[in-house]
Amino acid sequence: MIIYRRHLVFILLAGALTILFACKKRDKIDTDPSLRLTFSTDTVFFDTVFSTIGSITKRLIVYNGNDSKLNISQIRLAGGEGSSYRINTDGDPALAVQNVEIYGHDSLFIFVRVTIDPNNQNTPFVVSDSILFSVNGNLQDVDLVTWGQNARFYKEATLKGSIVWDSLLPFVIYGHLRIDTSSSLIILPGSKLYFHKSAYLAISYDASLKVYGNLEHPVRFQGDRLDPFYRDLPGQWTGILLESGSKEHEINYGIIKNGVFGLLIDEKRNQPDPVLKLDNTIIQNTTADAIFAYATTITSTNCVLVNCGGSALWIENGGSYNFRQLTIGNYWGSSVRVSPSLYIRNYSFDTTGGQSSGPLTNTFFGNTVIYGSDADEMLVDEMEGVPFELVFDHCLLRTQESIVNPQRYIGCFANEDPLFVDPQAFDLRIDSLSPVIGKGIQMGVPFDINGVDRGATPDLGAYQWAPAR
Repeated sequence: MIIYRRHLVFILLAGALTILFACKKRDKIDTDPSLRLTFSTDTVFFDTVFSTIGSITKRLIVYNGNDSKLNISQIRLAGGEGSSYRINTDGDPALAVQNVEIYGHDSLFIFVRVTIDPNNQNTPFVVSDSILFSVNGNLQDVDLVTWGQNARFYKEATLKGSIVWDSLLPFVIYGHLRIDTSSSLIILPGSKLYFHKSAYLAISYDASLKVYGNLEHPVRFQGDRLDPFYRDLPGQWTGILLESGSKEHEINYGIIKNGVFGLLIDEKRNQPDPVLKLDNTIIQNTTADAIFAYATTITSTNCVLVNCGGSALWIENGGSYNFRQLTIGNYWGSSVRVSPSLYIRNYSFDTTGGQSSGPLTNTFFGNTVIYGSDADEMLVDEMEGVPFELVFDHCLLRTQESIVNPQRYIGCFANEDPLFVDPQAFDLRIDSLSPVIGKGIQMGVPFDINGVDRGATPDLGAYQWAPAR
């Protein structure tokens, strides 16, 4: 028993000494000049950042892969006070910090932001700096690189008269931008409009919006955060409001994405038909409806409505609509979707719950694809005794309702997968085996959204399949 106790004491003593010496070794700073830090990346890169607008915060991890503790005698921005960047080192928001210790096989975090000063350049420019690390007489660095972009800024602004916007510099909108009564906004090819959180564009009574994009240079509407995280994040801004009584809007080759909704078109109020001509335009990735149309008039060709948290097209309280070569593909997965892709009704409810009606007249869908991930992507809600004129002519429809009514459904078929190339990536081009190939008739739209000749046998939807060249 005595021998056993002696062995036990010896073992415990040896263990304690081992722990003690290990702790001392771990606490000891190693000054060997051959030791180096390692980093989670050699370059912290920020995608396009607008002048005067701060970036998102990015994280750099600094590793000590050695057994012993290292003392970083200094961490600093090479550009000092003049740098566009700011860093925070383990909670210390300073341009330079001294004597930062890292245990062996441990790490620390550095958070980096950038704010770009404006200059006189129209094109994107590079803003660079670096973070310097001094360890045991050696200097290591991590590069900081940002694409900067000057812009024209509007905050809670109202514009009057005839305004023309070009593509020399992008436009950044805070709050709202309103086009005043009896005014117009003309947007030329290649222009880019970026909206801050919750911002929107509103077109007032008797005012007009003219968007003149083209195939090579579309006009873009989207949120103002261009970092990869925000590239496909819906709900970043509110949308475009064509208010009651606004008139003669034209959008050709627009790309409207990542809003709460895309277009909200209010009643025409005795304005000329159509209120909106919408051609060759893509509206994608909205948390609510891509298009909400209230008792208005729209003519449209070659448009694509893709992945919406609400309906792709919601028609309320009647109106008159003509959509040709339309593609709707709704595979929304960011939340629960409770609305079908196409919802049409000839009535509405006011704020007190009272019901009002509006005639639906001359509403036509030709060579159209309406499809999505739900079993039924159409809801046609008709109030009896109120005009409801609706025709689907040569369309692929995703519906559980009967489509045998020859006055409403002409040459239509249902529930065959159109074989979009990649709907989750908003690519609704059709595969070579798609059932919509050659199923259309001439609709007076000879070229598709990409400029492809449809020939004598058009495909359904905005995209004509063509063999790869």
